[in-house]
Amino acid sequence: MKRSVFRSLLCALCATTLGTIAPGAQVADKAGWLTDGGDSARTSWQKKETILSPASAKDMKLLWKIKLDNAPRQLHNLFAPLIVPDVQTSNAPREMAIVAGVSDNIYGIDVERGTQVWKRHFDSTLEEPQGGFGSYTLCPGGLTATPVVAPTDTPGKYKVYAISWDGRLRTLDPATGEEIAPAEPFIPGNGKPYSLNLYKNVIYTTTAQGCGGNPNQFYSYDLATRKVGSFNPGSGGLWPRLGPSIGRDGSIYAGSGDGDYLPEEQVYGQAIVAVKQNPSTKALEMTDWFAPSNAAWLRKRDLDMNATGPVFDYKGKEYTVQTSKECRIWLLDTSALGGEDHRTAVFRTPLVCNEEVQFAGAGVWGALATWEESNGTRWVLMPFWGPKHSEFKAPIEHGQVVYGAVAAFKVEEKVGKVQLTPAWISRNMHQADPVVIANGVVFAYGNGEDATQSSADIGLAYNSAANRIAHSSHATLYALDARTGDELWSSGDQITSFSHFSSIAIANGRVYIGTFDGTLYCFGIDRASTTR
Repeated sequence: MKRSVFRSLLCALCATTLGTIAPGAQVADKAGWLTDGGDSARTSWQKKETILSPASAKDMKLLWKIKLDNAPRQLHNLFAPLIVPDVQTSNAPREMAIVAGVSDNIYGIDVERGTQVWKRHFDSTLEEPQGGFGSYTLCPGGLTATPVVAPTDTPGKYKVYAISWDGRLRTLDPATGEEIAPAEPFIPGNGKPYSLNLYKNVIYTTTAQGCGGNPNQFYSYDLATRKVGSFNPGSGGLWPRLGPSIGRDGSIYAGSGDGDYLPEEQVYGQAIVAVKQNPSTKALEMTDWFAPSNAAWLRKRDLDMNATGPVFDYKGKEYTVQTSKECRIWLLDTSALGGEDHRTAVFRTPLVCNEEVQFAGAGVWGALATWEESNGTRWVLMPFWGPKHSEFKAPIEHGQVVYGAVAAFKVEEKVGKVQLTPAWISRNMHQADPVVIANGVVFAYGNGEDATQSSADIGLAYNSAANRIAHSSHATLYALDARTGDELWSSGDQITSFSHFSSIAIANGRVYIGTFDGTLYCFGIDRASTTR
């Protein structure tokens, strides 16, 4: 028998055997999306996608949608779904979406069928705060942090960690939605935490805007010792949209806003702050920071660092990219975030948008993303709101940008210095929000919401949920060629509501987005289309 034929028969036998040995075993070739942004570094890069590609994306369609009974609070409703590929249930392994709703609900969805399997509504120890700390657009109350999913040592078994409105850490079985551990105190109730991140058995989050009268801090929860750590940078908030990002040494990164930069007084507003867990005490300790040279001006104009910045390797060194409503990117070396003076970035891009210096409805409000080609080319993606800056140019541009777009950069080394080189700008989108990248495709969306916070006639009084809901339209999902920004596909008018402060997820040929009206949408292609 020829060797090639023998190999083919052996592979076929292995595939058959593996398919029957261990029901519920975690299948190596299936992708998951276990945390907001895809990984603890918050790259938003799905490395295991094989079904969707630049060739197949044009065949995408709405596979299913499901209306969940979660009630909205202010502008919030559903958060980014988490995709668990092989949950062992009482019947058979299922690919499940875990979806959090702002009204203290978690849902388990069978993504093959688009059907709800379970719902968990959390009990609460919280008494609604009084005295001006109640619900409003910036502090909606409720569950505000996308959960995180952790694999266990048992194939097909996972744990879902979530923070309920009262600040307690909850632990669920994704197969049933049952709570499998007592609720534990974590953060103050009504504290508005952001998406949870998990690294080496420690859960991290940040809080912002003083919701419920609580401090704005980094928080950690050590699952082994049940010890809580915190660090307060003395700012008005830490609101990385996808939660804090984590470097390879366990450093936690988030930007601070609405605060002064007074390092001599240990006040680090308008800065990118790094903290790390003390292995002995489990406390969070500040290890480094970067404050832009114009931090005081950013503070004056309310151009906060309010986005998640991913961490990545480039030519053997670790970097992070960070941004703000000002609408430029800082490239930072994680070994010395701002150099000796804490004010010097490795590279600073020109302004990409926000030429009019708006504090609302312009700039970056979501997250940066990054991915790497097989040839080592490293890319950074920047979704932004509002018109492109008139002086910013890219080699490839896809028409006039009025409401928002995605800007793509290559990380390059020139004359011994690492820099970000503009590559393309996407088509116009209604406020481009966090993107995900998979197999040569960038999935982006315009959120469709009214982001106005002030008007000429009534000033800041305009910023009510009622006003903004009435003037919002609908989200639109796009598939773009990751190397050129060419539009490959669009959802058009199929999504009928807007999406506020959420994000998208992708795994195994399906892309998911939740909207304000409580609908979870799943777009993808028929499996028959994957053979091309």
